[in-house]
Amino acid sequence: MRHPPDAAATADLYRTPEMAAALETWGEDSVWPEIQLLLCLCKGRVLDIACGVGRAIEISAKLPDIEVHGCDSSDVLIGRALKRGIPAARLKVCDARATGYGDREFDYSYSIGSLEHFSEAGIAEFLAEAARVTRHASFHQIPTARDGVDHGWITPHQSYFNNSVAWWLPRFRAAFPIVRVLDSTWSDDESRGAWFICTKAPG
Repeated sequence: MRHPPDAAATADLYRTPEMAAALETWGEDSVWPEIQLLLCLCKGRVLDIACGVGRAIEISAKLPDIEVHGCDSSDVLIGRALKRGIPAARLKVCDARATGYGDREFDYSYSIGSLEHFSEAGIAEFLAEAARVTRHASFHQIPTARDGVDHGWITPHQSYFNNSVAWWLPRFRAAFPIVRVLDSTWSDDESRGAWFICTKAPG
């Protein structure tokens, strides 16, 4: 199985104008309507982890009872989010594996098309950090292998893990006690999207 390079080797991709432009429209017919449905009955502070240019934040701001914040490791993408009018106080440049936010600072959190780009160790750190900063539930959309086979690290354009739901589930369950899987409408030739709905224990 191929293994991902160090995160620093791929981070520059997310600082290019081409990537920023692609992220402006990537999820408009699939994951952005879906995250609104997941958040529509939520109340409180929400964190968009690896928020990119802030389009999902902008769209979710229409919901009445939540305040959405965002973080991303790319200062270029956060700059685009600022230009679209998202308040600077709600944006942060940081590593998703060590955000610097407080314990249970957010009622909910989510990530879209991000977790699969991390190494196996990075996935564990990302999810542990999401669990630490989240009070109630955390929603994560990722590609899963269309044929149900664990293909490992693939590099068709962007590099990412293209593995089965069964491969992903233990990684989510290591950080969250309750994990449910829902289909996403996003897909490509290699993968089908899935939402991992992760719930914290009461209390």
